[in-house]
Parts: sequence; structure tokens; C-alpha cells
Amino acid sequence: MAPRASRETRLSRTQFGETWVYESIVGALPGIHLTDGEAIALQLGLFQVFVLFFAWAYDLWEAVVPGTIAVGVAAVGSVVMLRMGRTTRETNLPEAYTRLLFGSSIEVVLGVLAFVALVTHLFVYDTRQGGSALFTSLFGAEPPVVVVYLALLVLWDLCYRIGTSWWAAIVSLWGSWRYTVDPATARTLRVADGWNVVFGVAQLALVPFILDQQVLLLAVAGHVVAVTVVSTVAAVTVRIE
Repeated sequence: MAPRASRETRLSRTQFGETWVYESIVGALPGIHLTDGEAIALQLGLFQVFVLFFAWAYDLWEAVVPGTIAVGVAAVGSVVMLRMGRTTRETNLPEAYTRLLFGSSIEVVLGVLAFVALVTHLFVYDTRQGGSALFTSLFGAEPPVVVVYLALLVLWDLCYRIGTSWWAAIVSLWGSWRYTVDPATARTLRVADGWNVVFGVAQLALVPFILDQQVLLLAVAGHVVAVTVVSTVAAVTVRIE
């Protein structure tokens, strides 16, 4: 494995789109140059303001805690994505690896699949099970349209980051089997795997709100276990030259 890429090379990678879609959107905002902390604070602040405002406007205070937790988990996902992206680009990994991880945008596809599955569960499967559906218990029998819009936006935010977590774990495992790297690169890749596990564990904060939702509970728990196992195996099996 060649020495670590120069700063100019790493910057050119970012400029030519070797980033997560989330990073590309933040970086493409015209006339706005945000640091990582500012971007995450803006995301967290805007969502939380809307959560509190709609809770006040429609007397939906019971939804504040789960809404706040969901917004917080999504923010953790943003932190992890930025850290993983930067950590990976600081290595001199083969172009095929970074192109597969960032340029394929498979994380968006996986996020869409997760979101469609979640929406189908919430509005079709859950409503046919008898008893109070999750959305009904949170927002009432006739939830305000704007509240549903915000809830789905937050859920999409979560699903996109979950899709990114899946894809990062898969690519990391593939890279561990495919390439032999120098010790410094191996340490960097293990750090990235560790960040992925951190996001998986953070999602367990959602569990108290879905304890009576067996399908969702199984999906979240299965996802966390799968990402943790795959990322751990990738970190352990990375081949060092």
C-alpha cells in the first residue's frame, strides 16, 4: 500500500464527489460554508424547533420525547457519516474502494428501501393489527398533515443514515478481504468501523418507544446486531502488509 495521500489529493477527492450524498448537499449550498459542527447544529436545531413548535401548536406533547430522540439519533448519524467519510479519505486506499463506497450512492438506494418498508409498516401493516397504531398513539386519530410531514422527514433522515451504515459495513468487510494495507491505513479503517458501531448502538435509544411494535423492534435490533458484527469482523480481518 502506498503512503498516505497528500492533502491536495484528499481535497480533490472531495471536490470530485467522492463523498456521501449528505456531504455533497451540505457542501453545495450556494453562498453558505458550514463547518461540520455548524451543519450538525443547524440540522439538530431546526428539527428540534419544529418538533417543539408543532407540539405546542397541536397539543402533541406526548410526541416530544420520541421526536427529540429520533432527531438526536439522526444527528449522531450525521456526525458518524462525516467522521467516517473524512477518516476514509485520509487513507490512500485504491480508487475502486472509495468509488464503491462514495460514488455508487448505494447508501441512498438502501435508505429508500428502508424508508419504503417503514412507511408500509406504519400505514398498512400496523393499522391492520388491531389496537392503537404507532402513528395514532403519537399523533391522534386524525394527525395534522404538517406533523405527519415532519415525522416522515425525520424518519427519512434516519433511514438514509441507516442505509449508509449498512453500505459502509459491507464495503468495509469487502475491503478487508480484498486489499492488503499498511498498519496506519489499517488503524484508520478500524476507526471508521468503530464509528459505524457507535451509530448502531445510538439507535438503541429508539427501542423504548417501540417495545410493543414487534416487527420494528426486531428490525432495529437485527440491524444493530448485523452492523456491529459485520463492522467488527471487518476490523478484525483487515489484512496488514
